[in-house]
Amino acid sequence: MKILIGTTNPGKFKEIHEVLGDTHELIMPKDIGINETPQETGTTYKENALIKANFYYEKSGHTTTIAEDSGIELEAFPGELGHLTRRWGKGENATDEEWLTHFLEIMQETQNKNAVFRCTTAVIHNGKTTIFVGQCHGKILSQSQTAIPKGIPISSCFLPDGFDKVYAALTPTEKNKISHRGRAMMQVRNFLSIL
Repeated sequence: MKILIGTTNPGKFKEIHEVLGDTHELIMPKDIGINETPQETGTTYKENALIKANFYYEKSGHTTTIAEDSGIELEAFPGELGHLTRRWGKGENATDEEWLTHFLEIMQETQNKNAVFRCTTAVIHNGKTTIFVGQCHGKILSQSQTAIPKGIPISSCFLPDGFDKVYAALTPTEKNKISHRGRAMMQVRNFLSIL
């Protein structure tokens, strides 16, 4: 099955491809000439995931579409990031490095490093929408432990509970078993297998 992944973020596409790419042909919007992006005006992960999924499903002429919205929530700064994570701080126009540098500077101001990554995924197939959710608890380290993955900078400093390596230092198999996006996409994989 050909599936449109409703994102322009190469880091997110790579992670989704790691879970689904061996069983389906995954494409990005640019692969089929879609260069527009939707306005993410939702107030929750679910609303934004649905906005993106519906936008790309319609633009593609009803190709099966997967879109997700994800973010990090910090105990020290409740309500400040979440579905607005990339727009927080330096903003979405900043480079990954600029965004992360500012983020880590702010995190130095608090002793509470507890965080949870959340992901809500919408799948539209034959006009029907199904929602899947994944999450992962952990802590923010004081600095990057790896190179900064393109499009997903916090992966270089987020230490999931029970692990001694940050997201970006885990193998794809290790990460996709426990990450917020991996957990959501494994549910998607199981769902797609019975269509």
